[in-house]
Amino acid sequence: MPEPVFKRILLKLSGEALAAGQGFGVDSDRVQEIAGELQEVHALGVQTAIVVGGGNFFRGVAEQAKEMDRVSADHMGMLATVINALALQDALEKHAVMTRVMSALEMNQVCEPFIRRRAIRHLEKERVVIFAGGTGNPYFSTDTAASLRAMEIKADVILKATKVDGIYDADPVVVKDAKMFDNISYLDILKKGLKVMDSTAISLCKDNNLPIVVFNLNRRGNIRRVVTGEKVGSLVSA
Repeated sequence: MPEPVFKRILLKLSGEALAAGQGFGVDSDRVQEIAGELQEVHALGVQTAIVVGGGNFFRGVAEQAKEMDRVSADHMGMLATVINALALQDALEKHAVMTRVMSALEMNQVCEPFIRRRAIRHLEKERVVIFAGGTGNPYFSTDTAASLRAMEIKADVILKATKVDGIYDADPVVVKDAKMFDNISYLDILKKGLKVMDSTAISLCKDNNLPIVVFNLNRRGNIRRVVTGEKVGSLVSA
């Protein structure tokens, strides 16, 4: 078995990844598959933190939310991430992986509040930590939350799981001959306006020189391949 090249990772999962083909809600089979892959990575001794989005619930009400106050809508999105975090926690624990959910919004009956030192301690004790509730502030995406949490726990890399093979110069679903970048700088992403993560998240990674690997989650075993240093997806660095 190849050795991991990262000691501590932060995996960014979209809510849609948990919905799989359903497009809405949580597909339990898909969540179990993802948990199985994470268990393989955990078995390699890699300290794993996860930030999960809430699009699989929130996109469903996004039309109605257009009329809503932005702050209220963002709080609804944050609550959706907590639902996803609990679903993922349940799946991981079925794979015998000890897991903690830490939320930026306090809800003590459901999960722990996010306390940086406690999060690092959980990782050191070989628990998977799932960060829910975004940053706890409106106007910030879960991408920005992923960058922020990665800095706070001193992760070696952010792994951004998507449904395409990496970063392209155009949407590969729409444009047949879109070109994929093996390596790209933070600055180029910002200049070209590529929709990898939002500009706040990219700027945060750029300022702190934190690499991002963008890869396809739908190819079985890709998380392990990235962690063991195989050439998968696109690398964003300085």
